[in-house]
Amino acid sequence: MRVGVILPSFEADAAEARSCAAAAEEAGIHGVFAYDHLWPPGEPGRPALAPFPLLGMLAAVTSRVMLGTLVARIGLMPENVLCREFRTLDALSGHRLIAGIGTGDHRSAAENLAYGIVPGTATARRRAVRSVAEDLVRAGIAVWVGAGSEATNAIAREVGATVNVFGAGADRVVELGRSGAVSWGGVLRRGAEEAAAQFRSLNEAGATWAVVGWPGSVAPIVRAARAAGIELGW
Repeated sequence: MRVGVILPSFEADAAEARSCAAAAEEAGIHGVFAYDHLWPPGEPGRPALAPFPLLGMLAAVTSRVMLGTLVARIGLMPENVLCREFRTLDALSGHRLIAGIGTGDHRSAAENLAYGIVPGTATARRRAVRSVAEDLVRAGIAVWVGAGSEATNAIAREVGATVNVFGAGADRVVELGRSGAVSWGGVLRRGAEEAAAQFRSLNEAGATWAVVGWPGSVAPIVRAARAAGIELGW
């Protein structure tokens, strides 16, 4: 299992995110990821850095760590533009990209509507996810699709993408893993033993990645990974 960290991007500038990425690469953490929110969930008015320019900047100042979205929401831009954003970022990073995409849901609808973007129907959003995923897979880019309905998960499997679960338990990883690759995202548990047990259970469940929210430094991530027997570095 590989280990990643979500960048601290709910800030007015990218200084902390850049420090996070540099520390993650130095520590051998395998990937850094950016949310695609117009504001922090439930906190309109607070800043949120856009993922593509942020990751593009980090592509220029890192050389080994993977870069990814977790996840880019369908509908914020036309599908062909989203594909171009991903293809450009993949080229800029030397093909270190993980393209996480998702349909969005009722929890993100307010963000769209605040910017005059009317969410399409669930069927239309799934159709768009398929179109983007197929384009990126053909380009040789690793694609993660945010887990959702069975219909969404089936699309991920059909196009050869990894299903990404967020905040779920190891049992959900096992369940989804019966039909293909699964990555996990969520919050790292407090306490060294609890965090190590969390990584260990996800690894044993078959998760290909565990991506955790930024805990303020790389130290607890590194301790948990090492205690769980997960090798860091390249």
